[in-house]
Amino acid sequence: MDAYETPPRSSQSPISTMKKKYIYAFTSAACNYLPKVRLLVKSLRRFHPEVRIVLTMADEVGNSELLSTEDWDEILPISALGIENWRQWAFTHEIVELSTAIKPFALANLLSRDDCKAVIYLDPDMVLFSRLDDLISEFESHDILLTPHQTTPETRLAEIMDNEICSLKHGIYNLGFIGVRSTENGKAFAQWWSDRAYYFCRDEISNGLFTDQRWIDLVPAFFDRIKILRSPRFNVAPWNISTRKLSGNITDGFSIENIPLGFYHFTGFDSGAHCLVTAKYEKNNPALSHLTNWYKSQISSLGNDPLSQQNWAFGYFEDGTPITRYQRLIYRNRPDLQRKFPSPFLGSSSDSNSFLGWSQQIGLNEYPNISGARKSTDIDYSELTMRLTPSIAPPTDEADSISKQLASALSNPLEAKLIAKQAIRVIRREGFFGFISRLTNKLFRK
Repeated sequence: MDAYETPPRSSQSPISTMKKKYIYAFTSAACNYLPKVRLLVKSLRRFHPEVRIVLTMADEVGNSELLSTEDWDEILPISALGIENWRQWAFTHEIVELSTAIKPFALANLLSRDDCKAVIYLDPDMVLFSRLDDLISEFESHDILLTPHQTTPETRLAEIMDNEICSLKHGIYNLGFIGVRSTENGKAFAQWWSDRAYYFCRDEISNGLFTDQRWIDLVPAFFDRIKILRSPRFNVAPWNISTRKLSGNITDGFSIENIPLGFYHFTGFDSGAHCLVTAKYEKNNPALSHLTNWYKSQISSLGNDPLSQQNWAFGYFEDGTPITRYQRLIYRNRPDLQRKFPSPFLGSSSDSNSFLGWSQQIGLNEYPNISGARKSTDIDYSELTMRLTPSIAPPTDEADSISKQLASALSNPLEAKLIAKQAIRVIRREGFFGFISRLTNKLFRK
C-alpha cells in the first residue's frame, strides 16, 4: 500500500446498534474548500476508519448527486442546524465568518445524538499523519479538549511579535481543533458557544473578536473538566513551527520532537501566508519544505471537480449581483433594515422593496461606498465596525417596549420598575453597550 493510500472501508454498517457509541469527526466548509476537505477525510479514513465523518456545509449545492460519491458519512447542511432565521443570519457574514459560525451549532447537533460518545472538530485544511489514540483517551476524564497556538515560549523578539502577540489578538487556543465529550457539561458548552456565535462571530479584531475563536479564551474560566493538550504533535502550524522540530518525509512518516506528527494545520495556504511564514524555517528544516510541497501537490490533484469551482451560494443577491462586505455590515448594524427586509437576498436593484433596491437607491445617499464600485481594499469600514452590535436583532426586541415607555417612566415610578426589569434582561444577554446600542438605534434611527 502506498504511504498515503486510504485502506478499504469496513463493510460494517455505520451504526450497527444504537448501544454503540461513536467518536464523530466533523469539519465545516463551503464548496470552494472541498479539495482540502477530501484530503482531510482521506487521512481520517486511513488512521481512524472507526470514526463517523460529517461535513457541515456553509453553502448550498444545487445538484446533490455531485456529492453522492464522497467518502464522508454524512452531510449536515446549514439548513439542518436549527439556526433561527438562518438565511437572514447568513447574510450578515462573510464566507469564513459563516463557515466558523456554524461550527458550534453542528457540534450541538452531534452531541445530542444517542450514539455519540464525543465529537472532534478539525479545520478542512488539516491533515492527520498518525492515529490520535492518546488524544481520544483524554475523553475518559475530560469533557473539552483544547490546543493552544503555542505551548513553548518564543526566545527571539521577532517570533514573540509574529506568534505570541498574534495569539493575543486572535485567541490563545486555535479553533482548527476542538474536542467535546457528550456530557451535560459538554452540551452546556456547545449551547453557550452557539449563543455567542449567533450574535458575535466575525473577523473584527478591533472589537476583540476573531470569528468563533476568541470566545474560547473564556472556556477554562466558565467550564469544568478542561484538558489543554500541550503535546507538540497536535495542531502543528506556522505559528508554532519555530519551537517544534519537524523531521521525516511522507513515505517514512513525519515526527515532531521524535514522536509521530499527529495533525498539521496548513492554514493560509491559498493566500500564500503559510509559505511566507514557513520559508523562514525551511532552510534549517528540509522536512518542512517537503511537507509543504507534498500538500500543494495533493490539493492540486484533488481540485479538478466542478464543486470546487462553484460560486458561494450566499455571495450573491437573487439577481446575481455580488454582495459586498459593506452591504453586509450595514445590514448587520441596522435592526430597522433587518425588520424591513427580512429576506435580504431577494429582489433586484430596481425593486425598492428589496434590500438590494434600497442599497442602490436610498442607501447610496447615506452610504456612498455601498455600491461596491470602489475596490474593497480602498473602502474604510471603520464607521461600520467601530460600534459593536449583534449580527442580527434578537427575535424578541425588548427595546421596542423600553423606548415606548421611557417618556412616561420619567413621571411614573411604577413604569420605571418595569423598564428596569426589561433592561436587565437585555444587559444580561447582550451587555451594557449592547443595551445602549439597541436603545439609541430605536430612539434615533429613522
